[in-house]
Amino acid sequence: MTSADLLAADTAMGPVTLLVADLDAMIAYYRDAVALQVLGSDGDRVTLGRGANPVIILENSPTLRHAGPRDAGLFHTAILFDTEAALAAAVYSTARKHPGSFTGSADHLVSKAFYFTDPEGNGVELYWDRDRSQWSWTHGTIEMGSLALDPNEFLSQNLTPEGIDDPILGGAAVGHVHLSVGDTESAREFYADRLGFETMVEIPGQAVFVSAGKYHHHMAMNVWNSRGAGRRSRTLGLGEVDIVVPSADDVGALTERMTHFGIATRNDGQTVAFDDPWANLIRVSSRA
Repeated sequence: MTSADLLAADTAMGPVTLLVADLDAMIAYYRDAVALQVLGSDGDRVTLGRGANPVIILENSPTLRHAGPRDAGLFHTAILFDTEAALAAAVYSTARKHPGSFTGSADHLVSKAFYFTDPEGNGVELYWDRDRSQWSWTHGTIEMGSLALDPNEFLSQNLTPEGIDDPILGGAAVGHVHLSVGDTESAREFYADRLGFETMVEIPGQAVFVSAGKYHHHMAMNVWNSRGAGRRSRTLGLGEVDIVVPSADDVGALTERMTHFGIATRNDGQTVAFDDPWANLIRVSSRA
């Protein structure tokens, strides 16, 4: 793969669309617990985020069934906060209002992360990145880990009175999206060799982490719950993953590349959409 086949360095993740059974309950979780703001509503489709930046789109789909525990689909949506104080405010709010939804925490060397499960079983990561100058690389591979991170100690050090009173501190965005897939080799081939991300870390047979612009990862795919899973049917859970590239030219180049590899695409001039090998819908749009 040449540099011309890679996604632009300033590629970013857009909002994640979730198909939900109880729209009101899910709005309440992401608004009142995770501390996102309702940015727009169009009938059965509600967008939440911070400022003008959409993070989660909830689409009411009460007739759909829940996915099976071994199916491919969403592992978690990872919401990135711009300061530790903002992260602490969101973690405190979520843990206090939905205490049963907390599933763990970790220091990943490049970031600090806290994990939750929303009311319909979708994974949620709330995290903050260390400055890139503090990231370590070995032979082109970024060093990531899963060190112990005490949530109470983190809150005691970073939670402010302002964050307790109003957990909407600073900005938030989708930092990365983590998928459950059937096998990592097909995932690496699709997301790196076809789509144009670079492989940052690979745990052979378990997980692969990919990114644009040497970020630690914009997407990850693992088989921890879903090894051998085939294509998804339409179920509750993940509806769409959005990726944002700088320009319409980038969308055009990606469309040509995916077509070259025989991947069916839908292109309206501003966005191109296609399915990954497990029928996860990926939509790539231009920022300009």
